Amino acid sequence: MPERQGPQPKITVVMPAYNAAATLGSTYADIPPGSCDEIILVDDHSIDDTAEVAQGLGLKVIVHPHNVGYGGNQKTCYMEALRDGADIVVMLHPDGQYDPKILPDMTRPIAEGRADIVLGSRMLMPGGALKGGMPIWKFAANKFLTFVENLVLRQGLSEYHTGYRAYSRKFLETIPFLRNSAGFVFDTEVLAQATAFGFKIHEVPVQTKYFEEGSSVGFRASVVYGLGTLWTMVKYRLHKWGLKKSRLFEP
Repeated sequence: MPERQGPQPKITVVMPAYNAAATLGSTYADIPPGSCDEIILVDDHSIDDTAEVAQGLGLKVIVHPHNVGYGGNQKTCYMEALRDGADIVVMLHPDGQYDPKILPDMTRPIAEGRADIVLGSRMLMPGGALKGGMPIWKFAANKFLTFVENLVLRQGLSEYHTGYRAYSRKFLETIPFLRNSAGFVFDTEVLAQATAFGFKIHEVPVQTKYFEEGSSVGFRASVVYGLGTLWTMVKYRLHKWGLKKSRLFEP
């Protein structure tokens, strides 16, 4: 990947991966040349050739000796990116669901000091999520949970459940993300922490596509995630009211 020129913030793309061998190559090919300085793939003990494909592409690869879950994978991603000196960290799933071509749009608000977090929202394009193949039950659940989260966190976001995110170094060094869940609710906890610590969140529209090779959370895991999201909102509100402190929202 061509190097970026001039004194600019170091941008690192992290890919939390599990069985992504079939889609990793095309995802990597769609990353705009010169849009980042490093790509780190963390393989969560895949049973396919994800790590070998990533190494063949010249990515920095870390392989977990056992599966630690989606949130646990992200913890490794962010620790490694910070250790390598990243100023902006972008989480891009290697399954091809999110469009890598908008990576510059994801990092620009942070580089310009307008945001600490940028979310690639599937809901900013009218009808875009459904046109991309999002199941109707997932769409409805996303809308419901987002309504509840906006009510509690008062952010006014179009969605909280995208897996395409960019974070500033300051943000990742401030929130106690190592205390977060090892599961999918990790993402919800991060945005609740962003609110608790007063960081600025920005959204950009992203096209998404659902297809057979792309990873997708099943119905049962989605129910667990939804309940975890609601419980996170309860913990946040109890913490803010001073009724029950949570380590998630303490420095």
